[in-house]
Amino acid sequence: MAATSPTPSTLSSFLEMANSISELHQAHAVMLKTGLFRDPFAASRLLTKATVLPISSPETLSYALSVFTHIEEPNSYIYNTIIRAYSTSPFPQLALIIFLKMLNSVNKVFPDKYTFTFIVKACATMENAKQGEQVHGLVTKIGLEEDVYIYNTLVHMYAKCGCFGISRGMIDGLIEDDVIAWNALLSVYAERGLFELARELFDEMPVKNVESWNFMVSGYVNVGLVDEARKVFDEMLVKDVVSWNVMITGYTKADKFNEVLTLFEDMLRAKVKPDDCTLVNVLSACAGVGSLSQGKWVHAFIERNGIEVHNFLATALVDMYCKCGCIEKGLEVFNGTLRKDISTWNAMIAGFSNHGYLDDALKTFNELIADGIKPNEVTFVSVLSTCSQGGLLSEGRRMFELMINEYRIQPTLVHYGCMVDLLGRFGLLEEAEELVSKLPVKEAPAIWESLLSASRSHNDVELAERIATKLLEVDPRDSAGYVQLSNVLASMGRWDDVREVRRKMRSEGITKEPGCSMIEVDGVVHEFLAGEGIIL
Repeated sequence: MAATSPTPSTLSSFLEMANSISELHQAHAVMLKTGLFRDPFAASRLLTKATVLPISSPETLSYALSVFTHIEEPNSYIYNTIIRAYSTSPFPQLALIIFLKMLNSVNKVFPDKYTFTFIVKACATMENAKQGEQVHGLVTKIGLEEDVYIYNTLVHMYAKCGCFGISRGMIDGLIEDDVIAWNALLSVYAERGLFELARELFDEMPVKNVESWNFMVSGYVNVGLVDEARKVFDEMLVKDVVSWNVMITGYTKADKFNEVLTLFEDMLRAKVKPDDCTLVNVLSACAGVGSLSQGKWVHAFIERNGIEVHNFLATALVDMYCKCGCIEKGLEVFNGTLRKDISTWNAMIAGFSNHGYLDDALKTFNELIADGIKPNEVTFVSVLSTCSQGGLLSEGRRMFELMINEYRIQPTLVHYGCMVDLLGRFGLLEEAEELVSKLPVKEAPAIWESLLSASRSHNDVELAERIATKLLEVDPRDSAGYVQLSNVLASMGRWDDVREVRRKMRSEGITKEPGCSMIEVDGVVHEFLAGEGIIL
């Protein structure tokens, strides 16, 4: 029996389920083969899906633009779809180029209120007031300036471009107060850390909604002022899931993991349903304090509520289990995740590496490559760390070259640190020094400290003393430099110099930070510092 050709409706259903650019390529090929691509509805569905893929990237945007350019007579919906996609992307100027093409289109496709809303957003993204004023003039000429959506977007655009006076003037010119217009200016003040102006405007607002409060909280969170954010948060009479997420995210970024867990419990008591953002941050907090029991509870909550585990949530679960020492459970989540992104792979590779399962770490890396996933710089940190731990010299060199030559990834300080550690294990100090010779000591003290440790271990006293002296010149108050220099001098039997180094540390008030460890007992996380007495 001959296969039946797909109809626009069946193809639309397939496009709705597509979650990767490769699946879109398949649909595109079928459309070209069957001629459905010439159907405006089918073409618009393909374009729309290409602009709203779960994983947005320059690659997907480029593909969307390619689809758009091959549509023979795009209508206003198709123009608006591609303009909207580029308006808030890293390439907003392309939105303007497509807009100009629309204005000069042969088939006379006229912009509507949605077009102008998107193109004003593009001007805001570029922070280009001149272009924004020209668009504003066109809006006025066409007679759309009184449209509330366009008007509020213009208020935001002028604020983003730093034209606060114009933005405020437009608000004052409103016949009826519009909280969205006020929020448009407030959001920019908060985003830029202009808290005096933000608070003044906030207090002056005739009407506030939950979004107004959220802008204030997120503004403080974005600059690390979590205590100030919490004060505003506690003043809120009505909180939505965004409110809770902003505050929880702030505590997570500040490494205040206990506060994250407490706030999450408050959120559940308030009957606010957490979303993926909430759960990712809470799992990160569980990983941060090593609380396996609470992490398992969150995982159970996810399963009870039928929440799909993929991408960021899968990554957070794998990371939590691995950091809490339950590598088997992390692997179970990893294997059960159908839609993995590069972060999920990285979490599993890092988990294997950190727990000493070096063969499994490299095997997982090879599976990643075989699946056609492109590794990133985080991937290679774990891979190089694995090679360093296992003393895999040739493999480490190969991976370092693969990273640079095959994947065009510029090494970071962490990559250099892994290589120095690996080379140092084999006493290849000249090669290690040559590798980091272009890195100034001031920018990479930790790497030079690693080389110093290696040189001391291999009894290269001359190199060790030279590096230790450099470190102290860069940061005279860094205890690591003093400790390493003291150890070098002790290995040489220069005890008078050792005493002089320690005397200088005392006179400068420099002390070595004590080591710290945490352990969970009966659901309670305990912290221990090196040197603390334990009373039995």
